[in-house]
Amino acid sequence: MNQEKIIDNTITFVKKELENAEGGHDWFHIERVFKNAILISKEEKVDVFVVSLAALLHDIADPKFHEGDEKIGPKKAKEFLISQKVSKKIVEHVIKIIKYVSFKNSFNKTKKTFTSKELEVVQDADRLDAIGAIGIARCFNYGGFKNRPLYDPAILPNLSMTKEDYKNSTAPTINHFYEKLLLLKDQMNTKTGQKIAKDRHLFMEEFLNQFYDEWNGVK
Repeated sequence: MNQEKIIDNTITFVKKELENAEGGHDWFHIERVFKNAILISKEEKVDVFVVSLAALLHDIADPKFHEGDEKIGPKKAKEFLISQKVSKKIVEHVIKIIKYVSFKNSFNKTKKTFTSKELEVVQDADRLDAIGAIGIARCFNYGGFKNRPLYDPAILPNLSMTKEDYKNSTAPTINHFYEKLLLLKDQMNTKTGQKIAKDRHLFMEEFLNQFYDEWNGVK
C-alpha cells in the first residue's frame, strides 16, 4: 500500500461526500480532527496510518443526519477502504474506531466495547473539536440548524441521560454544554488531549458566565 496516496484519496473522497454537510460536521470539522489526531499521535505509540484513516472517515455519515442509522457510516468507510486495497486488518480496526468513537457510546456503561490506543487518539481529537471556541460555535450552529431555542430557564439539563435520551433530545442549545461539552475534559484519554482540553474547558466556563450575565441584564 502507498499510504500517502491512500490518505490523499481519502481526503478527496471525504470532501466530496461532505460537500453539502451541516457547518459543524463538514469537511473543515474533519480536517480539524485530523490535525488534532496527528498532533496527539506525536506523543503516543500508535499506528499513525490507522489514526489518519479513522480521523478522516469518522463522520463520513453521522447518524444524526441519517435518521439515527449507525450502520451507514461504517459501511461507506469499509467500501471505500476496500476500494483502496487497504489490508483487511487495518480496515477492521478503522471500522471499529468509527463505530465506537462517538460520545453517545459513553452511555453504554455495562456494554462491552472495543478499545485501542488509536481509538483513544481519534476520540480525543474529535472531542477537542467539540469544546472551546470552535466547540461553542459548532454547538450553536447545530442548534440553529435544528431550530432549537438558545436557552430556556424552565428546561433544565438532563444529567442522567440514556443513549436514546441523548439521540432524541430537542433541548435548548445551552443545555448541551451540561449534557456533553463540559463533561469532555474529564473524559480525555491522552495527556495531550487532557492538556488542550483544560484551556478549552475554561473558555467555555467563561462564555457561560458572560451568557448568563447578558441574559439576566447584569452587564
